[in-house]
Amino acid sequence: METMMLLVLVASSVLSVFFLRKLLSSSPKEMEAIPGSLGLPVVGESFSFISAFSSPSGIFNFMKERQERYGKVFKSYVLGRFTVFMTGREASKILLTGKDGMVSLNLFYTGQQVLGPTSLLQTTGDAHKRLRRLIAEPLSVDGLKKYFNFISTLAVDTLEQWPAKKKVLVLEEASTFTLKVIGNMIMSLEPMGEEQEKFRSNFKTISSSFASLPFNLPGTAFYEGIKARDSMYEMLDSTIANRRSAESSHQDFLESLIMKHTKSGDGKGDDQENKLTDQQLKDNILTLLVAGHDTTTAALTWTMKFLAENPQVLEKLREEHRLILVKRSDGATLSWSEVNNMPYTNKVINETLRRATILPWYSRKAAQDFEIDGYQIKKGWSVNLDVVSIHHDPQVFPDPEKFDPTRFDAPLRPYSYLGFGNGPRMCPGINLAKLEICIFIHHLVTKYKWTPLEKDGSVQPTLVRMPKNKYPVFVESL
Repeated sequence: METMMLLVLVASSVLSVFFLRKLLSSSPKEMEAIPGSLGLPVVGESFSFISAFSSPSGIFNFMKERQERYGKVFKSYVLGRFTVFMTGREASKILLTGKDGMVSLNLFYTGQQVLGPTSLLQTTGDAHKRLRRLIAEPLSVDGLKKYFNFISTLAVDTLEQWPAKKKVLVLEEASTFTLKVIGNMIMSLEPMGEEQEKFRSNFKTISSSFASLPFNLPGTAFYEGIKARDSMYEMLDSTIANRRSAESSHQDFLESLIMKHTKSGDGKGDDQENKLTDQQLKDNILTLLVAGHDTTTAALTWTMKFLAENPQVLEKLREEHRLILVKRSDGATLSWSEVNNMPYTNKVINETLRRATILPWYSRKAAQDFEIDGYQIKKGWSVNLDVVSIHHDPQVFPDPEKFDPTRFDAPLRPYSYLGFGNGPRMCPGINLAKLEICIFIHHLVTKYKWTPLEKDGSVQPTLVRMPKNKYPVFVESL
């Protein structure tokens, strides 16, 4: 509660200037045909929207109240933007496929500045397709095989420390685990050491600044985030220079991208379509860090929370993993083929992402005029897809508050489940996220049991939904 009050007080001190500029430069007249309310003068409905973040249901109640009043499409004014909120499969298909260039990604100003101009999240059209193709190759199923043993060993080492602790904050432990994984994958960082600590410190500062208020002044989260971003880029510059001058090579993500780097740096020459500039390389390594770390961390934490709250699901999951152990040869460790044969585990992951809806909405900007549900959407408008309501649609997911992995026994209709997004901007790290979670869950449920120490259901007031109390548990060996 104190965190939320502080957030509201800080916001109220700056929003008047920031939002007033927006109000004076934008006109809602064209939005008159869209049902909804723009809220209070200057601040709109921003306080209601922000306060919803810390409730157990997140922004769901904010959306539900307005959908019941106005329908699936409604307007609002939140966080300095005139916004049209949408939900349902039709809106999902339109906004996530971006068919015929109808919409583009709509990052907040701070996110744009921190990630850099050549980030995958800031490119559109053919440039986006090209970048995604080059970046996605190391994240393919085949590309991830070489990291398998490291991830499995790290999961075992992480879990072995838990029973000795009186209290384990799962969110913090999951964050450390996933960051060590990505650090090793990107630049072969060892799990321990000075470089790892510097890497982690910079990343945590960057992550906390991503959705901060847009004031680049000493002492602000945004200012510190930019400084940490520059420090991270210095690390990458040094590593890239060492890689180019050394005779030895590394089998990591950075090495793969360096091989695609253009030596001329002027964008000219042969095969430029398969090259990356230094700026593109660094911007997109940072993008993958930001996009992949928080979501996987949250997914692991919510999975443990929902399993503890649903013992029948946990027992069925344990049984799948016990059978894996029974079939395994004596002395053998978890294998790649075993991880790729965990059907119920994958259903648990899908249900976790549905129930928690870690990314509660996707923000887009209309790149051209289009129509949806009979309403005219104008070029330049901010349009947000409400994912929470899609994941809690009782016509698709009966008794939506129940945690039930069997919902995924049969295929769902396209765009009714968005755990990893969909369309051309679907999460490029989907294979990595599932691999990390499956490996971690296997070692967890076959060797340990855990008891929640609190029942607080509130969440952090951040863009990615995470338990506010970091989910404290007591862990014992089975």
